[in-house]
Amino acid sequence: MLRAARRLPQMRRVRVTTTYLGAHAWPPDRERDAYLDEVCRLIPDLAREGLADAVDAFCEGIAFSAEETTRVFSAARDAGLPVKLHADQLSDRDGAALAARFGALSADHLEHTSESGAAALASAGTVAVLLPGAFYFIRETKLPPVEAFRRCGVPMAVATDCNPGSSPLTSLLLAGNMAATLFRMTVDEIVAGMTRNAARALGLAREIGTLETGKSCDLAIFEIERPAELVYRMGHAPLAHRVVAGELA
Repeated sequence: MLRAARRLPQMRRVRVTTTYLGAHAWPPDRERDAYLDEVCRLIPDLAREGLADAVDAFCEGIAFSAEETTRVFSAARDAGLPVKLHADQLSDRDGAALAARFGALSADHLEHTSESGAAALASAGTVAVLLPGAFYFIRETKLPPVEAFRRCGVPMAVATDCNPGSSPLTSLLLAGNMAATLFRMTVDEIVAGMTRNAARALGLAREIGTLETGKSCDLAIFEIERPAELVYRMGHAPLAHRVVAGELA
């Protein structure tokens, strides 16, 4: 999958970053520690071959423990790869604090993150990636602590979390609408969450995400009168032009 992802920019005008998520679930026919050992052994090879830009893990009661996640993140650190974390989605297991301890690029979901977890993310500069599509699809009732993130100064990104298990959502604009209606995020927060904070969550803040001299001119140009229209309208895609590296795509 990582090799296929690396080929996509050769076939389409699209920027692709790759994340190795070997520690998402374990095969039912494999012994747990042995599988985790294999995940950790693979990380240096992925780094050496340039196949992964980051390493992710799912720290949750139904997935991997904090101790197991630490093993994976330690292997990533030794290989020189940044980390990301599926954290605090279904319960508060101090996933946000764990992500912060490793200086993670991002921590995703975060519905059950505590105030201390939010403070840890802020101190580490870790982006809180909010995923309203997953919240909606699995009928979650615990809202992410957006107000705590605001108080602590945690940068917030908004994403689709497009995946067949919990968020079969492909529209970033619809994710923005859900972030406003379900999570009570403001228009400015959502636009920032789709641009500069999204770039930061990918480790690409120096290249994209804002309009600055020296950055890649990657633009989505919409036929709207004001930014609120991007968040307000449902099922509407007013995209007029797409620019990649300064050229119409």
